[in-house]
Parts: sequence; structure tokens; C-alpha cells
Amino acid sequence: MKQEYTKLLSEILNQMANTDHIRLSDIPDIDLYMDQVTHFMEEHLKSSKRYENDKILTKTMINNYAKNKLLPPPEKKRYTKEHMLVLIFIYYFKGFLPLSDIQAILKPVTEHFFNARQDYNIQDIYSEIYNLGKDQISETIRDIMDNYHCAANSFKDCPEENREFMQLFSFICMLSFDIYLKKEVIEKMIDSLPQLPDGKK
Repeated sequence: MKQEYTKLLSEILNQMANTDHIRLSDIPDIDLYMDQVTHFMEEHLKSSKRYENDKILTKTMINNYAKNKLLPPPEKKRYTKEHMLVLIFIYYFKGFLPLSDIQAILKPVTEHFFNARQDYNIQDIYSEIYNLGKDQISETIRDIMDNYHCAANSFKDCPEENREFMQLFSFICMLSFDIYLKKEVIEKMIDSLPQLPDGKK
């Protein structure tokens, strides 16, 4: 494959290796108004934007999440640290799941652990997931590199003028198939969840 593709992938994976998602300690301990919430998310998640003009989170999105019961309602128009954590989960899920699926997996979490007075709450859950995610980055990078090397050795019989593009195409297909399979597993696991009282999954 072209050297430029190898260099680009190296830059992407290096950025991935240094990715540090929002830590629990990054989130203010004081309640925030809507504008402060959107500004915080924009600042801390801007590296995940594909295009400069993309919006991480808007007021309309937040209101829609509350309307669909993905997000517990704010307290006197202010959002707590736990609201922020739920919004972060929603942000990552919405890239590949519909709102109904996100509701199915988040509702039990918010019902049992949001503003929980017991020892275990949303902050504990977020910390656990954050640590699991950090541990998974290096394994994901290795898997991507393995796919890249496989793709770089494919299409040996393809005409030379088309070979590099076909190798890049095969690399993208391998990554896409991985996402497809994992998404299928996620959907089947969500479909196995018990029915909620309103009849939705």
C-alpha cells in the first residue's frame, strides 16, 4: 500500500493511543446550566469531530434526550455531574445505535443508580467503564494493524494500477465487517433485554 496510507494510519493510531476521554475529575462538581453543558462537551470531545463544523451536543439534542427519557430531567434547569455522565454515554452510543436501543440499555442504569443514595452510583459505573475502555485501546490498535498488514498483502493478482486502491478498499471492508459483526452482537443482546412497562424494549 502507498506510504502515505501507512503514514496516515500511523498518525491516526498514535492519536488513538493518546486518547484520554473525559475523566470523572474533569467534570465540575457544581451543577451547570444548558449553555455550560454544551460548552463543556464541545471543549472536551472536539477531538472526536470529523468535520470542524460538527456539533458535539446541542440544546435541541439534550431536550430530545430528556423527552425520550434517555436523560433524567434537570433540577431547576441545572444539570448535575451525573447528568453529564449520562450525556457522555449517550454521545458514544448514538454513533451506531438508535435512540430506542440507547434507552433500553441506559434506562435500567439511570433508574437504579442515578442520584442513588447508596454506595454505588453513576459515578462508580462511569469510572469502571472508563478504565475498561483505556485497557482496550492497545488491543484495538493491534487488531487494526493486523487488518492493515493483511490488506497490504491482498490482491496480488490485481493489475498494478488498481492494486493499491483495492488493498485500501479491502482494509476498509475488514474494519467495516468487524463493526458489522459487533453491532449485530450488540443488537441481539439488547433484544434479549426484558420489556419495559411502556411496551418498548
